[in-house]
Amino acid sequence: MSKAAPNRKLLKGATGDWEVVIGLEVHAQVNSEAKLFSGASTAFGAEPNTQVSLVDAAMPGMLPVINEECIRQAVRTGLGLNAKINLRSVFDRKNYFYPDLPQGYQISQYKSPIVGEGEVRLDMPDGETVTVGIERVHLEQDAGKLLHDQHPTMSFVDLNRSGVALMEIVSKPDLRSADEAKAYVAKLRSILRYLGTCDGDMEKGNLRADVNVSVRRPGEPFGTRCEIKNVNSIRFIGQAVEHEARRQIDLIEDGGKIVQETRLFDPAKGETRAMRSKEEAHDYRYFPDPDLLPLEMAPALVADLKAQLPELPDQKKARFMRDYGLAAYDADVLTAEHAAAAYFEDVARGRDPKAAANWVINELAGRLNKEGKDILVSPVSSAQLGAILDLIAAGTISGKIAKDLFEIVWSDGGDPHRIVEQRGMRQVTDLSAIEKVVDEIAAANPDKVEQARANPKLIGWFVGQAMKASGGKANPQTVNDLLKRKLGV
Repeated sequence: MSKAAPNRKLLKGATGDWEVVIGLEVHAQVNSEAKLFSGASTAFGAEPNTQVSLVDAAMPGMLPVINEECIRQAVRTGLGLNAKINLRSVFDRKNYFYPDLPQGYQISQYKSPIVGEGEVRLDMPDGETVTVGIERVHLEQDAGKLLHDQHPTMSFVDLNRSGVALMEIVSKPDLRSADEAKAYVAKLRSILRYLGTCDGDMEKGNLRADVNVSVRRPGEPFGTRCEIKNVNSIRFIGQAVEHEARRQIDLIEDGGKIVQETRLFDPAKGETRAMRSKEEAHDYRYFPDPDLLPLEMAPALVADLKAQLPELPDQKKARFMRDYGLAAYDADVLTAEHAAAAYFEDVARGRDPKAAANWVINELAGRLNKEGKDILVSPVSSAQLGAILDLIAAGTISGKIAKDLFEIVWSDGGDPHRIVEQRGMRQVTDLSAIEKVVDEIAAANPDKVEQARANPKLIGWFVGQAMKASGGKANPQTVNDLLKRKLGV
């Protein structure tokens, strides 16, 4: 469980401090080419109703058949969350009527889910570690999608998503701030991507969250919660928590009472609004699906899947800190995405790992973020960035020239070694050439010379002027050593 909330997490109200309590139900689309109970495709972007089998459309007499790959993916997810795998689980019918649900019920799991209790560890920027309990992970089929903007008086139904496999990952109410909620979803998405069980693409709806928020006085029992449905970005999750917590505090302090209900988050207004009263489990009339036998797995299957798990973010972070000597922050940034970690390791192989981390985090990732690009399609390959680091380490180019070289490679591509030779970008290490530049600067600034002799820290000004005069090609260390000798400091 998470630690007791320190004061900085408490929200100030007119009548005192309040603690926000957050639990999340994250719906993650399973990476599988076919749906949970049919062979229809799950590919994104197809024309409406072109990926619908007779099972998905609930035609009479059609029976569901479990997709084994979806089961394996759910088990791998549970293992990645350090969770208990239930060798026996049951599929239930969750009954409700909605136009995008052809069967009139959703096949889900209720009392006997495929995955039991687990945990996710969050390393917060302030150094605190928060452990978030996982209540359960269960499999269920997605509903279709209603399209309200295709006709002035009617809504259309697209059943392409109907029957797509979802994992519902339910956390315990262990989160105590919007920042923790955002960090939790980011960490969960990272784990799923490492495992390859969900691509985590929130823009496509492949990962979305129902956010449960309540407030209480510190140390008191949990308050009445409201559920904010289908929030589809990490930023919006944070905004929804902040607004809903403040709404509840203001309502209680004004003498009102929180009603358990389902709400929607409006990103344009940055606020939540009531949708409907919150259903309870008995409202759905859950019962075991008579068309599906209980799912029973052999222990050997779970053991085999566990043996094949990849190195996960926490393990990789610990290794980066141990083997590469990286700071916790740098290791955290580099391991958040599997592709970034692999890129870094390619660059760091046989080179200074801290220099490699600095370039990947600051220069490369900064430029990728600025242009909205993914590291998988980076214009600068790991081999090219490695070559730039080799040129710096050999003293062939300075750090300033390296940044210019990076820009050239980003825009035009090419071999960094060849570019340096062709464009005359080599660092000047010829002592006589540098000495001439230094002498000219000293002759033009006799007052600065006297000041530098009295205060050696001012040599930095001369180094800057020499670098400027040489177009960044002078070796900074050579300039520094030469100035100290000439000025007698």
